[in-house]
Amino acid sequence: MKPLLRLIPYLKRYRKLLILGIFAVVGSNLFTVAQPLFVGRAIDVLKTGLEAKSLDSTDLLMYAGLVVGFSLVAGVFSFLTRQSIIVASRHIEYDLRNDFLSHIQKLPLSFFQHTPTGDLMAHATNDISAVRSVLGPGIMYPMDTLMTFSMVLGMMLTLDWQLTLLSLVPLPFVSFVVYRLGKLVHKKFEERQEKYSELTTRAQENLSGIRVVKSYVREEYETGLFHTLSWEYLKKNLVLARIQSIMWPLMFLLVGFSLVLILYFGGLKVINGQMSIGTLTAFFGYLMMLIWPMIAFGWVINMLQQGAASMNRLGKIMETEPDIKDTAVTDHNIKTINGKIEFRHVSFRHKNAAGNTLDDISLTVPAGTTLAVVGYTGSGKSTLVNLIPRLLDATGGELFIDDRDIRRIPLSVLRSQIGYVPQETFLFSETISDNIRYGVDESDALVVRDVAEIAQLDKDVAEFPKQYDTLLGERGITLSGGQKQRTSIARAVMRQPKILILDDALSAVDTYTEEEILKRLRGVMKGRTSILISHRISTVKDADMIVVLHEGRIVERGVHDSLVAQGGIYAELHRKQLLEEEIEHL
Repeated sequence: MKPLLRLIPYLKRYRKLLILGIFAVVGSNLFTVAQPLFVGRAIDVLKTGLEAKSLDSTDLLMYAGLVVGFSLVAGVFSFLTRQSIIVASRHIEYDLRNDFLSHIQKLPLSFFQHTPTGDLMAHATNDISAVRSVLGPGIMYPMDTLMTFSMVLGMMLTLDWQLTLLSLVPLPFVSFVVYRLGKLVHKKFEERQEKYSELTTRAQENLSGIRVVKSYVREEYETGLFHTLSWEYLKKNLVLARIQSIMWPLMFLLVGFSLVLILYFGGLKVINGQMSIGTLTAFFGYLMMLIWPMIAFGWVINMLQQGAASMNRLGKIMETEPDIKDTAVTDHNIKTINGKIEFRHVSFRHKNAAGNTLDDISLTVPAGTTLAVVGYTGSGKSTLVNLIPRLLDATGGELFIDDRDIRRIPLSVLRSQIGYVPQETFLFSETISDNIRYGVDESDALVVRDVAEIAQLDKDVAEFPKQYDTLLGERGITLSGGQKQRTSIARAVMRQPKILILDDALSAVDTYTEEEILKRLRGVMKGRTSILISHRISTVKDADMIVVLHEGRIVERGVHDSLVAQGGIYAELHRKQLLEEEIEHL
């Protein structure tokens, strides 16, 4: 149950609602507990009247009216109980879900590289719902059970303490059953949730990669694999259901023992004149009222165990500290940057990697200039530019922006001044216009069209029926690869950033379109620090400086002509591309 202690701060936010709920529970039980007493007295009045053969219905009507009136008031209090405690649990669920998403967005890229998306989806849906059940029914029913048990027990002791003690004989067995089965439920629920995570991960991958599945005719294979995972999940559910199904019959059986004991020994007391039949009826009424607390006790323990298992899973993520965040050295007086970038003996190594991805990088990019980075696949180009917006942090050396250590600049300031087009283009299931505006609070339609024209997207959009209001599918599936890249370029330009990073952002467009985009981008890049990564020499040849990365090191640097003259990696790439162009022309 320890993981549930994390919920205390959330409960404090809604303490007024919860306190109202507690008062409502007390009120509901006060008006409910009195009713068996009225029924018992009504039966005694009826018995006396029948024996005297002169029955006065006034007393019976009075007791009937009291039962109905008390039931109505108890119903109002029950309504208030749910309107306070259940509503508070829904608010906490809302806060918890928002906090969960907010937290995972602060986690570094390395976290998402090792955590499946489907796993996170399971946490955000099933686990949070299980925790919500603890905060709603899991609070309401224990309080109701405790109040009912206390009040009913008090009334039963008042009526006959001997019979009351007899009725409590099965309680230790109830506690033992609940304790043993509760531990088992906790374990089996955790196993079920883990299997659910695997299932959602596979479903998410299938839907995201549907084109690959269809292209390779793997529908049957994927269906079979999903069937296997679903069957495993079903088996986990059946094991859990089997344990839960044992709990309820045991509860009813133990409660049945209490009824048998009271019927026998209470009946003897009535026969011997030690107790009236009305009092025995009231006693039975109270005993029936105790059945729900005894059953609810097991149900609530079951629910708490499930909630604790889910909160334990959520807690592992919520306790993960972001590696990249503002710290004590952050200077919050910094509100903007100019764009000068300096790497001083920077190295980077991925967690658990055998060697460095980047090794001893020293490089200065003056503000307002254009740097191009080229090299073979896997040379560390993307890793290098990921250090600038602090998507990754250098594991060695220092990185400076405007002659200030990058860790001194607030993350929000740093990233708001950078326009970044990553290798893997991602578009949201929104309109083209909304995707271009993403990252900008306010903008008009004319600005959207201007940046689309720079990215050479405007002509394509003009052919769509709804133009900029065209709704894109998931990940922009309705657009071609080149259109996606150009939308991402427009999005980056829209921000009017101080630093513009294009990571192989023109790989999916043809040479003519590339030239047109670059021609228009020169105006945008003027006065801004720009970093271009490309396999095409035509993209980078006009840069102020070009560096060549090989196995994480800078092996060549200079301008286009000087690098071609050196006869190294750059010259080889240039020669291959000239040959490819000649072959294509032929």
